[in-house]
Amino acid sequence: MRFKFKNFDCLLKKNSFKIFKRCNSDKNQQVVPNEQSLKLLNGIRVCDMTRVLAGPYCTMILGDMGAEVIKIERPGIGDDTRHFGPPYVGGESCYYLAVNRNKKSIAVDFHTKEGVEIIQELAKTSDVFIENYICGKLDAVGLGYETLKALNPKLIYCSITGYGSRGLLSDIVKPGYDLVASSIGGLNAVTGPENGEPCRVGVAVTDIMTGMYAHGAILAALYQREITKLGTKIDTSLLQTQVAVMSHIGSDFLNAGVKAPRYGTGHRAIVPYQAFEAEDGQLFVIGVANDNLFQKFCLAMDLSLLLNDERFKSNKYRVIHRNELIPIISEKIKTKPADYWITALENAGVPCGSINDIEQVFKIPQVKELDLIQELLHPTAGLIKICGPAVDFNGKSILQTPLHPPLLGEHTKHVLSEILHYDDGKINDFLGKNVISTLN
Repeated sequence: MRFKFKNFDCLLKKNSFKIFKRCNSDKNQQVVPNEQSLKLLNGIRVCDMTRVLAGPYCTMILGDMGAEVIKIERPGIGDDTRHFGPPYVGGESCYYLAVNRNKKSIAVDFHTKEGVEIIQELAKTSDVFIENYICGKLDAVGLGYETLKALNPKLIYCSITGYGSRGLLSDIVKPGYDLVASSIGGLNAVTGPENGEPCRVGVAVTDIMTGMYAHGAILAALYQREITKLGTKIDTSLLQTQVAVMSHIGSDFLNAGVKAPRYGTGHRAIVPYQAFEAEDGQLFVIGVANDNLFQKFCLAMDLSLLLNDERFKSNKYRVIHRNELIPIISEKIKTKPADYWITALENAGVPCGSINDIEQVFKIPQVKELDLIQELLHPTAGLIKICGPAVDFNGKSILQTPLHPPLLGEHTKHVLSEILHYDDGKINDFLGKNVISTLN
């Protein structure tokens, strides 16, 4: 797949932090960019009408890969996550900062006729249009797929909803939230202590996984477009994602009628595979995923007698006799501190690890080696740190020159003048009518 490179002819340096500024947005021009700015999706423009988490996470990944992402926000309010706090830093919520790097923000009121026209004009120049509004909302104002497809047949249009664009729930005016979708879709029912209540996972994984599904589908659609020369419509939802990722839990029920109970850190089909408390009160996890590892585990734990016990001779029997095996292991582990056992098990080749809080995570040397903590300058917050992307290309993180998460309306004038070629008079007219807002 070949993409045209957009023209980056201004390289700015500020406090040793590099920022690339688009000085000419003509998609027909080509330049050979600086090696550091070379990214896979250079030349791809994304019109981003998403907010909160699933959609912004998707467009952040696309932006990390070099796409030009233009984030459309409500004047005066912006993305909901700008107000998800505390904590705030420099007037921005840390939540918003987490998922909006490598984007440009324009503030446009799509409830006005002129606002819709601005977004339609932007869609004409874009490769991807992504939104996460309730089904039918954008269709009603002239920003639905059929309307934008007529304006730009090559446009890839991605809709992220709570419950899907077809079926009984598609007509229900019901916004999608991670907590609700993960509950309806079964995740929370299998999460939590064995004898306790269902629990929400600590990170909004349904939102994030939906964003990742959408990102992958968009890349596939871009590839298909190279062949067909036409765009396509992509639909995904929190519910679809959540059911799809139930994976073996779903298979257990669909094929064997088995409902998975909650096991805390334990596993329904693998034993021992859970957290244990050591002599010093520290919890750590052990993952004995096969019979060979169980042999190594028993020798390292000085529990070789278990190897001759018929109840534990294979994983199948260890699962059946879970309630007899786990107390034996727990009692043994309480005789030594956690570090002792972790060292002994690691030396024996048995998977194990401490249960780290977030402060401990960011102190792990390997986390730093993988560039999973990255720094960039923000106009109001100063130097901020972000969690880096999870993939490398050619041995390097794809996040070589990240743009700061934009201020609300920071790029409104730039996008309207440089991309849509509106003159100052038209822009000022929009400002006067509150169709748009900008920083200055």
